[in-house]
Amino acid sequence: MFDLIPLIKTAGYLGLFGIIFAESGLFFGFFLPGDSLLFTAGFLASQGFLNVYILAPLLFVAAVAGDSVGYAFGYRVGPKIFKKEDSIFFKKEYLVKAQEFFAKHGGKTIILARFVPIVRTFAPILAGVGKMHYRTFLAYNLIGGLLWAVGLTFLGYFLGRTIPNVDKYLLPIILGIIFVSFLPTIFHLLRDENLRKKLFGKGS
Repeated sequence: MFDLIPLIKTAGYLGLFGIIFAESGLFFGFFLPGDSLLFTAGFLASQGFLNVYILAPLLFVAAVAGDSVGYAFGYRVGPKIFKKEDSIFFKKEYLVKAQEFFAKHGGKTIILARFVPIVRTFAPILAGVGKMHYRTFLAYNLIGGLLWAVGLTFLGYFLGRTIPNVDKYLLPIILGIIFVSFLPTIFHLLRDENLRKKLFGKGS
């Protein structure tokens, strides 16, 4: 698990921009700690380490730009990416998982996927693969980027400003955010009969 506070202090504005940009649409960004990083960056802004009014717009631009790059990649490369072999930066199963999520939720996946680790990295790529109209994609992208990047950043900021000694509860809060972000994946596993059999056996 990332030690987020030293990471954020070391990375600064440009480093945070790069992390959120990468997680939003580059294959190798799927492992980055987007939700918890946004919240923690907002908290550090409340303590005076960063300026939230610079931070939040910067991360919003990073999130939207990252998704747009992912869309462009999917649009240009198309179905060829499904034939790509697994590597240290690419897992086909993650792409398939995002495809299933996309098939279930349609265009609003671009918004919902922001709050689902791994899926958020591959959803814009699949939007490009599926040739979603770019104006439609951009509308969802802007809304999702606002809710995710700005929303979580200001959540951390306002909690840091309003709760006395909130730093004592920072680790449980971050763990809670990580847990909640994985709930959609857990529900998907529990609802999929084939996956349940693989995980828990066929039973008696």
